Amino acid sequence: MMQKFQKFGAAMFVPVLLFSFAGIVVALGSLFTNQAVFGSLANPGTTWNSVWDTINAGGWTVFKQEALLFVVGLPIGLANKSQGRAAMEAVITYLTYNYFVGAILSHWGASFGIPNFNKIQIVENSTNHGLTEIAGIKTLDTSIIGALIVAGIVIWLHNRYFDKKLPEWLGTFQGSTYVYILGFFVMIPLALLTCWGWPKVQLGITGMQHFIVNSGVVGIWIYNFLNRVLIPTGLHHLVYIPFQFGPAVVAGGLQPYWLKHLTQFALSTHPLKQLAPQLGFQLYGNEKIFLAPVICLAFYATAKKNKKKQTSALLIPAALTSFLAGITEPIDFTYLFAAPVLWIIYSLLSATMNTIMFSLGVVGNMTGGAIDIAAENWIPLWNNHWQTYLVEFLVGIVFAVITFFVFKIMIEKFNYITPGREEDDEDVHLLNKKEYQAKKAKQQAQTSDNAVESDPYITRATAFLDLLGGSANITELSSCATRLRVSVKDPTKMGSDDQFKEAKAINVVHHGKAIQVIVGLDVAQVLEAMQELMKNDLN
Repeated sequence: MMQKFQKFGAAMFVPVLLFSFAGIVVALGSLFTNQAVFGSLANPGTTWNSVWDTINAGGWTVFKQEALLFVVGLPIGLANKSQGRAAMEAVITYLTYNYFVGAILSHWGASFGIPNFNKIQIVENSTNHGLTEIAGIKTLDTSIIGALIVAGIVIWLHNRYFDKKLPEWLGTFQGSTYVYILGFFVMIPLALLTCWGWPKVQLGITGMQHFIVNSGVVGIWIYNFLNRVLIPTGLHHLVYIPFQFGPAVVAGGLQPYWLKHLTQFALSTHPLKQLAPQLGFQLYGNEKIFLAPVICLAFYATAKKNKKKQTSALLIPAALTSFLAGITEPIDFTYLFAAPVLWIIYSLLSATMNTIMFSLGVVGNMTGGAIDIAAENWIPLWNNHWQTYLVEFLVGIVFAVITFFVFKIMIEKFNYITPGREEDDEDVHLLNKKEYQAKKAKQQAQTSDNAVESDPYITRATAFLDLLGGSANITELSSCATRLRVSVKDPTKMGSDDQFKEAKAINVVHHGKAIQVIVGLDVAQVLEAMQELMKNDLN
């Protein structure tokens, strides 16, 4: 079971690795369009602002398309073979799932608690009644949870049925088409279940807003905890958006309210908590500055010695992205599913830290990273409110130390597979080169013998590879719908057309060194088997 979790965690890195670069781009875009830093140069409408706003828009791509990224990335890491085809199958199945959800709610939305589905317009910075738009499809916002469930189903179908040999008259439906057909019908009940269950969960979250607003310090803690712990589900949007953009606390939202009164607050010598007590709900950027980076430090401290360099290369950009831009996904998804207990602890520590800050007088619009918080709080308000920010820094540093040691101790005590602690497939350093090569060759020979006896694709792939003169004679290998396209070094080393036909090829077409072996509609599986055999030959 632990190996499966490790494999899943490794697969999660496929899309997560994109987050760090995108986060740095967003941080730069936020910095260079900030009028508090660059003055009139960054005013809307200037060439400077327009250029950086354009770059910033591109940086947000991976964050706004998170669900699609995980749908594509998971099969690349978890499909046993033909990962590219598995990714294609996952994307089309996920889109089908969302089309089903949208169509069901369009026809029977009232039965699922969304009677005005067709009239709801998707707008930014709104809860949109729990709806979102994915690739132009209006659907329920199931965020990464829906993406992982669909991707997981497709991966299972792909690994089990991609190689299934269908009767010749059904040959056009095998491979990826067969996987998609199965996925298509599985998505219908899944979409129905989603339409029935997900709005109820969203409704429960929305119903907590009134309680949170009227519960004082307890409400602040619950708000911050839910806002962090619900990130994997996407339901955190229903927590913070009504507060930040309205109307849960003030009409129009807390963020516009703060910015509108910023000059007034800057000139006043009264405590900020007295001036804007509602802004205790806007402190969750502190965990991105103080806690997320030290979590990276704890991962590095507990990484294996031989993996520290690789781990630091992954974590340094992630920590900077969190600290500067306030985007924590590059860190969150590195351990969220491998060590969920740590995720709960992080959420508890974050909520407690922000609540203590509020109790000691810290309020403000602190939802992003250091760049945004400095521009909207520290810089304009420092003269009259530096004592407030001194308290913020002291509490933040104390909780950073606590978080580091809690994570480090728990990782080592319970052997959580966090970045840098993954199991090595094989410790090749304990073997000399000849011993390793001999052991590897023996394993490959055993695997090949067993596979050839049971897998018709490997049987044909082995025969075709031999008849083409072996791996060393092949310079290019690909396929189209029904045939292998091969470039060979020496055509004289090839077998005869009759031998190819005996190996179940339909025909062979010769154009000098360019050869086409007509295989049939299962050419993709044969190609995959040949590529694996060639890879083993090279090893």
